[in-house]
Amino acid sequence: MYLRPKTLEEAVSALASSRGKILAGGTDFYPALGERLPQGTVVDITAIREIRGISFQPDWIRIGGLTTWTDVLRTPLPRCFDALKAAAREIGSIQIQNRGTVAGNLCNASPAADGVPPLLALDAEVELCSSAGNRRIGLAQFIAGNRKTLRQDDEVLTAVLVPRRIENAASSFLKLGARRYLVISISMVAAVLLKDETQAVKEARIAVGSCSAKAMRLTELEKALLGYAAKKGIGSTVQAKHLSPLSPISDVRATAEYRQDASLTLVRRALEACVEDN
Repeated sequence: MYLRPKTLEEAVSALASSRGKILAGGTDFYPALGERLPQGTVVDITAIREIRGISFQPDWIRIGGLTTWTDVLRTPLPRCFDALKAAAREIGSIQIQNRGTVAGNLCNASPAADGVPPLLALDAEVELCSSAGNRRIGLAQFIAGNRKTLRQDDEVLTAVLVPRRIENAASSFLKLGARRYLVISISMVAAVLLKDETQAVKEARIAVGSCSAKAMRLTELEKALLGYAAKKGIGSTVQAKHLSPLSPISDVRATAEYRQDASLTLVRRALEACVEDN
């Protein structure tokens, strides 16, 4: 059965009764099927305009779940979103960016999802809606593992919420792959640095993707950077021990050892990129 609700209320009602599969941009949905046909009920939410677009609220910047990566690129956003915009440019081809949605990227929960590290570094939360009501949960908790999330079958991810505490922070995103374009990453890093009035690091957030079952924040490194001068050479503070929480695997793209070493270099470069304009 194929359903195409026009409102969020209709969508959550359909999911409550059918426990169907959600179709948003379709850029992950159809490739996952291969040559098979969809089974059960498909709930196509692409017509629900109320959950697309980016809005500015007093405490949050709200990114609707159906917002595409092209929407992210075209919307004027604060400096701290530079990393997210850079990641948006890396998500597939331009055609994929035109169709793929923020919610789809998060709900697919690939360890190599380009949108996840920048949003983790922004302390993002996700909003989930069902016929029983709404709930919010931190993105770090929402993604539970490789292709696993805490979304229930009857829930729609309606929005990503980014707190407006660090809008003037510098941010960067770096991705390493086997080629420059249309590539699944070997490693990727998002960094956000906020300075105080003395030009020292007031707050640091660093997230690494493709090197664990899910993207991870490097919390010990974030603590170590506090108070450090936000200027050229900041990357030298990063040591191999700071990346110990990662658990990279060996696959057709790279060995675990290469991923670990490359991530160290990317973290250092991402931090340097954050202080280049200081």
